[in-house]
Amino acid sequence: MTEPSADATSDAPWVSLEFFPPKTEKMEKTLWSSIKRLIPLKPKFVSVTYGAGGTTRERTHNTVRRIQGETPLATAAHLTCVGANRAEVDQVAKAYWDSGIRHVVALRGDPPDGEARYQPHDGGYAYAADLVAGLKRVADFEISVAAYPEVHPEAASADADLDVLKAKVDAGATRAITQFFFDNDKYLRFVDRATAAGIDVPVVPGIMPVTNFTSVVQFADQCGAAIPPSMADAFAGLEDDPETRRQVASDLAAVQCQELLDRGIKFFHFYTLNRAELTFAICHSVGLAADRRRAPR
Repeated sequence: MTEPSADATSDAPWVSLEFFPPKTEKMEKTLWSSIKRLIPLKPKFVSVTYGAGGTTRERTHNTVRRIQGETPLATAAHLTCVGANRAEVDQVAKAYWDSGIRHVVALRGDPPDGEARYQPHDGGYAYAADLVAGLKRVADFEISVAAYPEVHPEAASADADLDVLKAKVDAGATRAITQFFFDNDKYLRFVDRATAAGIDVPVVPGIMPVTNFTSVVQFADQCGAAIPPSMADAFAGLEDDPETRRQVASDLAAVQCQELLDRGIKFFHFYTLNRAELTFAICHSVGLAADRRRAPR
């Protein structure tokens, strides 16, 4: 499963980056400082998330349009099935297309606050495959979708989860981006299973640099990602030592990326958490920075 790099004449890998819309003026300054710091990576694209239940919709739209208008970065907007009917989602998609945004990350979305389980919105797109098909009817978007190497927490089985991914690809998805994971073997086995199931688009590994171990344990519990005991050991006793935590985080993610590079993976999606330092350091150290990109060994 390969995909052209940002430089079509090169076999060098490419990266993409994910940000979330800021809630405060201080967070907005942090976001824009991070975006400027990461522009030299020359990412294939950057994406901007929706909050749970679509709660950041307007902030997402504003952030996407500003990145598109004020930077050289190709921008992807997240859209979900939550909290809007089909006509409303189509209207948002059309507005993105009219403003020059050609890439959407199409997701089912999380249930709104206070609701334990996802329920399709009345008159809305029920699931991500429906959303992908609907977006393709609006315009010829490039569409990324989610994949779960360790199985979506709500899936009936691993095979059922793979069927969901296949439906999204069959509906028109361009690529899948995985939930973050820390066990490369699980990701590589998932890619093999996806290929065997006829999924013929890139399955891009989602990389999460970890600085706050307590928080990542909570994230992992919500999405079904396993935490290796070695990671817990690496962060043990560092609760009050942020500088060492950052170094450990960079080292762990760099090892993960280097192993994937060595095993032939040529694309990486970084969950930046709106912080530039770690992502830039990791990309530089393993040759994913734009001026150091090289083909996997």
